[in-house]
Amino acid sequence: MQSTDIRRSFLEFFAARGHKIVPSAPLLPAPSLGLLFTNAGMNPFVPYFLGQESPHPRVADTQRCLRAGGKHNDLEDVGFDGYHHTFFEMLGNWSFGDYFKEEAIRWAWELLVHHWHFPKERLYVTIYHPARDEPGDFDQEAADIWKAVLKSDDLDPAQHILCFGSKENFWSMGDTGPCGPCSEIHIDLTPCGDTKGTLVNAGDPRCIEIWNLVFMQYNRREDASLSPLPQKCVDTGMGLERVAGLLASTQNISNIDRCQTLDVLPSNYDSDLFQGIFQKISEISGLSYGGTFAQNRQETLGEEESRDFAFRVIADHIRALCFGIADGIFPSNEGQGYVLRRILRRAALFGKKLRLPKKFLVSLIPVLVEQMKNVFPELEKNQEYITSVIASEESHFERTLDRGIELFEDYVHEAENGIFLGKHAFKLYDTYGFPLDLTQLLAEAKGLRVDVAGFEAHMQEQQIRARQGQKKVQILADRETQHLPHLKTDFVGYERSGKLKAKVCYICHQELKGSDIIVDRTPFYAEKGGQMGDRGSIIFQDKVWEVFDTTYAPEGQIVHHVHGNADDIPIGVEVELEVDGLRRLAIERHHTATHLLQAALRDVFGKHVQQAGSWVTDQKLRFDFTHFESISAEKIREIEEKIQSWILSNGSVRTFETDFDKVPEGCTALFGERYGDRVRVVEVPGISMELCGGCHVRALGEIGPFKILSESAVASGVRRIEAIAGEIAYKCFQEQVELLQGLSRKFSVKNEDLPQKIDQLCGQLSRLEAELKTHRQDKEKQVMESLCEQAEAYGGDSQLLCIYVDRCEPRELRTLAISLLRRLKNGIIFLLAAASDDQTYHTALALAPVWIERGFQAQQCLGKIVERWNGKCGGKHDLAMGGGISILLAPPQKILDICRSDTKSLFAGSEV
Repeated sequence: MQSTDIRRSFLEFFAARGHKIVPSAPLLPAPSLGLLFTNAGMNPFVPYFLGQESPHPRVADTQRCLRAGGKHNDLEDVGFDGYHHTFFEMLGNWSFGDYFKEEAIRWAWELLVHHWHFPKERLYVTIYHPARDEPGDFDQEAADIWKAVLKSDDLDPAQHILCFGSKENFWSMGDTGPCGPCSEIHIDLTPCGDTKGTLVNAGDPRCIEIWNLVFMQYNRREDASLSPLPQKCVDTGMGLERVAGLLASTQNISNIDRCQTLDVLPSNYDSDLFQGIFQKISEISGLSYGGTFAQNRQETLGEEESRDFAFRVIADHIRALCFGIADGIFPSNEGQGYVLRRILRRAALFGKKLRLPKKFLVSLIPVLVEQMKNVFPELEKNQEYITSVIASEESHFERTLDRGIELFEDYVHEAENGIFLGKHAFKLYDTYGFPLDLTQLLAEAKGLRVDVAGFEAHMQEQQIRARQGQKKVQILADRETQHLPHLKTDFVGYERSGKLKAKVCYICHQELKGSDIIVDRTPFYAEKGGQMGDRGSIIFQDKVWEVFDTTYAPEGQIVHHVHGNADDIPIGVEVELEVDGLRRLAIERHHTATHLLQAALRDVFGKHVQQAGSWVTDQKLRFDFTHFESISAEKIREIEEKIQSWILSNGSVRTFETDFDKVPEGCTALFGERYGDRVRVVEVPGISMELCGGCHVRALGEIGPFKILSESAVASGVRRIEAIAGEIAYKCFQEQVELLQGLSRKFSVKNEDLPQKIDQLCGQLSRLEAELKTHRQDKEKQVMESLCEQAEAYGGDSQLLCIYVDRCEPRELRTLAISLLRRLKNGIIFLLAAASDDQTYHTALALAPVWIERGFQAQQCLGKIVERWNGKCGGKHDLAMGGGISILLAPPQKILDICRSDTKSLFAGSEV
């Protein structure tokens, strides 16, 4: 079974048993759960476990999960073995106060053994048996049920039931909350499968857990005591990747004996979930995935192991990135975004090991989207956005990577006795995303060995700090300037945006990237808070350097990025700075319009609307916000009219600073943003009041025209509006007016009569299309009659029709076979067609019911017909489709003649 078959079979099995099939929740969990990501299938159902009434007492689903931060963090294990992932799907069936252990256990066994045909002799189950200091009691109920189930299949319960303590068989979401005993199902993949359960939970990768049945009975309080849940619940979890990998590794269980040694292990990466991505990586790298693994983490990876390690990391990480971004997580320096950025940078670094081209991750996105779009349509819906985010992040990281390698070279000089210090390896990892093995490769090239113990000590310290809730170590901006003296830049751009003299404090020239300049004060706004950085010029002694971007350095200095080499500007001299005033004004218009847009959305839809991200440029504004449904054209118009009326009122825009704890009531702050003791408030009296450090117009009338360009979904519960204001909006209106006038002239009508004219033309087009459809149907009828006339009598009332159809794809061939069979009631229809590439041929065989009643099956019959051509086929009893080798080996008519002869021989003696 492929992954699609497994997923479908699982859901259909439980749907047939009264379960409601529900869609996956997003990777961003509810804030009340206190989780970084949705990391288990049960996360979305916690309220039901705690007593909230569920709309469906029985549920089944496939839940997308991400384990790359917090308590459950598998990021560093991905790639080393064949079963760890950041992103994965968890298949589950759930009961909220309905059925309990009896049904859960019996259905799990039935699905695995009697539907999927897992060998029962190789399956072992575990139940909870607590030690003296562990919670709860021995799960006698589960033990009794399992005994009955195993005996009914002639298995010895004493051999196939094993007991374990809380580490293995007591499940909880966290330190508090729903929990309970669980029962796991393991499969033994050793050559004979007769280890009698000795390898269960023993760390041997040939004996793996495939399903966990959790029986939610308790609620754990903060003092660790257990109280009964309001209702007993069932929570099961079966990793799709693990089951798909298991079946792929063992050829659907038919070749379990291949796992004879630790050199040949089952791997999740053997499944079709990863093979398509592997093929794309191979295509762009010229390398092949070999499925090799290192035996332990201490050994130095060989060339093959290192290559396959990188394949696995990249394939896993592109899945996490696409699903994370589709669910509204944007790579950033904090929270979920910080984790996503680390995942992307880790993938990019491993791409370097395979010598993949820049922005290679973008080329993998279509492969994943095509594979998963039918199950998770949000991937296809947000494909363009996902692509743009990943492309941007890859570009940014390329610059950061260059700086990281420079820092590595600095650290090489501080190596001691041939040892690259662990603290330096950790710095590279934590700041620039260098995985340890990449640092080891770089160090080996220098004849150095990395202090792994020192690295792990620093890693452990960081994990302790994270658990204690201290400030996260952030990945810095992509243009870090190291070793800066303690400089300070005063931003005076709120009051002044014209020419300003300032003293040069720091200059750094970077090959191919221009120069970075820091001055003591500046009118240039540095990119922050969703507003892009200013552009303009720096002038010294009649020479001009173009400022193409302005950003913040790690220590808070404002960095002016200029084209060209600025080393001939002496440190300490005065230069003249001038912001591009027209561009700044366009940015200010869009930024203030963003505040009006948020106010209008909250007025129209309610206070649940919260900002979920924004980006303000001179060309347009982009505003992401929380909302549960798409916005109608009528509501868009209402929002536009509300904003335009505010602009026409020409109300003032007031800005002031205050202490954070003295912010006026009703002031909007960005959720999750960290503010200092002093904050800046931007207020449009009676309309909007927000904490904001950006640049704004002084009066609303300066914004000018305002127009919403688009409204779309970013992720579940998150919408996006893009809009324009000012001169950009005026030009847009002018273009639309000119377009309207041009159409009116083209159709020789007045502007106001254009809709009626278009309706008239559409009516004419519909009538013509109907006539064309009728003509085509008549033509098809004639063609069908002509083809049926070619059928030859085949004993009694039966007909045999064997024809060749040039340039016909499988779907068309299938439709043709069905249509012909409707006309030849007792017929045998064999069709041969050349593919459009002239490289392969397609076949179809359709049988009338009378032939099926006589014991013939289309799939079996077609298989015999095409086997001499090394062809393959698939299908059902009445219709089968197949394909085979190049028809260039023989003329199509020759192949058809042979197939006609084989068909007659196959059905000879059984004429109707």
